[in-house]
Amino acid sequence: MVRVDEVGAGKPRHKAGGERVCRVPEVGDRAHGSHAQAARLAHEAGRGAEGDELAVDMSGQRARELERVALAAAEDAAGAEGGRSDVDDAHLVLPLLTLGDPQRLTGGYLYHLRMAEAAPRHGARVVFRSFPDRPFPLPALTAPRLVRHVERLGADAVLVDSIVAAFAAPRLAARPPPAAVVGVLHQPAGGIDHSAPRARAQAPLDRLFYRRADLLVAASDHLAQQLAEQGVPRARITVVPPGRDVAAGAAPGAAAPGELRRGRRAAFLCVANWVPRKGIVELLDAFASLPPAAATLHLAGDEEADRRYARRVRRRLEAPDLGDRVVRHGRLSRARVAALYAAADAFVLPAFREPYGTVWGEAMAFGLPVVGWRAGNLPYLARDGREGLLVPAGDLRALAHALATLAGDAALRVRLGAAAAARAASRPTWEQAAADFFAAIREAIAARRRGCRPPAGRQA
Repeated sequence: MVRVDEVGAGKPRHKAGGERVCRVPEVGDRAHGSHAQAARLAHEAGRGAEGDELAVDMSGQRARELERVALAAAEDAAGAEGGRSDVDDAHLVLPLLTLGDPQRLTGGYLYHLRMAEAAPRHGARVVFRSFPDRPFPLPALTAPRLVRHVERLGADAVLVDSIVAAFAAPRLAARPPPAAVVGVLHQPAGGIDHSAPRARAQAPLDRLFYRRADLLVAASDHLAQQLAEQGVPRARITVVPPGRDVAAGAAPGAAAPGELRRGRRAAFLCVANWVPRKGIVELLDAFASLPPAAATLHLAGDEEADRRYARRVRRRLEAPDLGDRVVRHGRLSRARVAALYAAADAFVLPAFREPYGTVWGEAMAFGLPVVGWRAGNLPYLARDGREGLLVPAGDLRALAHALATLAGDAALRVRLGAAAAARAASRPTWEQAAADFFAAIREAIAARRRGCRPPAGRQA
């Protein structure tokens, strides 16, 4: 099992005046402007119009294909006044605040769903509560209502997805809930897919939340390092990576090994939503330079995740130099993605920024060599020439050479793939990751009940 840093290990620290503190005080300057901005948002949230909230209860449901899980209807606020009747059992009650539809096909949302599915086996129940998916910073107006609803549930801990940390931060800072607050982080402060102005506005609010949370659960050591560089004490971060397993079994009628080649020497697979940081256009540019008989490329993922970028990808796919060598699969269930892993020869994802990259770990678990930029979390997962081929970020010629090398050398694919599978076997399954996840949350709850509080951080 992957080692997880203990939170609140050892004896509690004491501050002057008798206040008990269970975290190392934060080091680093914080701009006064971030607090002013947070205060303005908190004030507006307290008096502004409240948006609709989307309520989804995943607890007790067995794992199912993502596209078959129906969302519950939007919940009327008056219907929640009955306290925790909807979660009246012996499990820990863990509301998870996220953004919009929690069934989205991304690594972060999948992480939450897998933890929710495993929760009953670990004495817990995860109840999804969503901020409306509206332009920044409008979702923050919903925070007062959403937090009040969570408090009425009698939560043992409130889990906050990093994608909504900025929206929740002012409310939680102004009125901390009695329950422990746990950040479930899949991106650094400021996010990873936003414009520069949006990232600059969001980052101070994200950091405000990080300072107020009892525990921060990061999806990778790479992300933990990024957070530490942004001023979050490393001792306050617990790393719980995603599981390496995809699904219990492959989809019916799955392709046999080699079938994806379509008469060519190799089949490459890329599983990624169409957003700029995934490098889909760069992959197509590099792949187009390969000889026509070298390989077939299969693309799986949400093609509408970023419509402007999707238009770029489609224009590139229509170019004559790609011909019929690229196969689009769109959004797929876990079982169908697993079937593609099982039938492909190698996995390629030239992502520029990836806090974890769940699909790299999944591909390696299926014995696929991985190809991508030497960037993001990939160097933490695979070594160049050992479990895959890693090339300098943005170097299209080097990426094309790596693809051509694997396409023409079956023995190399087998050797790298075997090493990838061996390394993946040292990483946790989803069940092991869930055990670490809920153990860390229980530790945070216990610390809160002992009277420990996270430090407020230091202002400039």
